[in-house]
Amino acid sequence: MEVGFDRGRPAMEEVETALAELSLDSLIVQPSGKNDYIIRFQNIDEETHQSVIAELNNISAEKGITLEERRFDSIGPVIGQELRDRTFWAIGLSLFAIISYIAWAFRKVSWPVASWKYGLIAIITLFHDIIIVLGIFSILGRFLNIEIGVPFVAALMTILGYSVNDTIVIFDRVRENIAHSKHENFEEIVEHSVSQSYIRSINTSLTTLIVLGSIFFFGGATIKDFIMALIVGVFFGTYSSLFIASPLLVVLENFKHRKR
Repeated sequence: MEVGFDRGRPAMEEVETALAELSLDSLIVQPSGKNDYIIRFQNIDEETHQSVIAELNNISAEKGITLEERRFDSIGPVIGQELRDRTFWAIGLSLFAIISYIAWAFRKVSWPVASWKYGLIAIITLFHDIIIVLGIFSILGRFLNIEIGVPFVAALMTILGYSVNDTIVIFDRVRENIAHSKHENFEEIVEHSVSQSYIRSINTSLTTLIVLGSIFFFGGATIKDFIMALIVGVFFGTYSSLFIASPLLVVLENFKHRKR
């Protein structure tokens, strides 16, 4: 629930004390903007919802200010299941589209790693990035009551796009160096490609993290979880592009060589 007050908001302790009488589970009151509060609690029925509004109105009346309920979002079991299913579908379709595009873009690269394997490696690194973000937010949800909602899903989709872009830059440099290389083996080509690209990847990520950090510390409370997910995703997306995707190319080539 997000509520606003027209002429200064009451103290946070007053709001918490008033709502404590309603026995709301996992109650969290957060300031937002100049005169707003964001109030989080577990799913309630409409009667309890109106009781919350009544308590806040009582506080407002005592101080001579006017309360406005700006929004109220309720995610119950049915909506939660629907959100989860749609998230899996969105991520799955995105991964399929990514691997298809990479296989097509690298269709002329057949030595020493087949083009579709570039897409497979990109998917592995993306899976690595998503799993880490989910794991960190699972821990934060357990100890800090951070909830996963639509903004978090949007953050995951953004991370997919950012991470695969960083990986493609390195893969594209590998493709160019393969075309111009005559004497180097594949491991040396990959090492040379990473050496040419890592400064660009790190600088791009640093500038992105500076902007995200500014928004996280100085932005509104409503987007902090979204920005936190992006910060974690950008950091590990850069790490996976340099230290997972590139070495996996060499691992696949060596595996094929040993198999022969």
